[in-house]
Amino acid sequence: MRRNEIERLLPSVFRRTVGDKTPLAALLEVMEHLHRPSEQVLTRLDSFFDPRRAPDAFVPFLASWVDLERIFEQPAHILARSAQSAGGGQTTGSAASPLSTGMGRLRELTASAAYLASWRGTKYGLLRYLEIATGHTEFEIDENVADAEGLKRPFHMRIRAPETLLAHRALLIRIIEEEKPAYVTYSLDFLPGTAKL
Repeated sequence: MRRNEIERLLPSVFRRTVGDKTPLAALLEVMEHLHRPSEQVLTRLDSFFDPRRAPDAFVPFLASWVDLERIFEQPAHILARSAQSAGGGQTTGSAASPLSTGMGRLRELTASAAYLASWRGTKYGLLRYLEIATGHTEFEIDENVADAEGLKRPFHMRIRAPETLLAHRALLIRIIEEEKPAYVTYSLDFLPGTAKL
């Protein structure tokens, strides 16, 4: 709020005493200054609820709203605390990503969360989840895995990921554990020679 807008809210007895160099004028200036950060946030409030435009520090919070915290390396409240301590008690403009693949991938997962939830527990849903979380499309899922004797292993799947994602193995395992059908076992292999898109 501007100083003159705040002044209009005062009782008439106070408004009559407002002058250029009075303590009340100084107080009104301070009040205008204190409102400024809140007003700046309110002018772009819609961006806080869009994972593609939200500030980095707010994205893990949005992701926790759509149940993505279950694949984080650390819970969102721990990330928020570390972001605050790094910024001297205030939330910083950029936060560490709770995913090893980066903040951009977390933004895309958050934006796609409703769609992915409708496919949860299916081969297609797991494949899309892995692709969005990593930015790679070279995943293969084999649901007809044979054992050493050539017999089909019931309720087992083999997931093949690009070798370039070896550093993100822990993330892939968390995603697979959460998105595969509960009764299915799996193996995760890395294919050599696949390149990132």
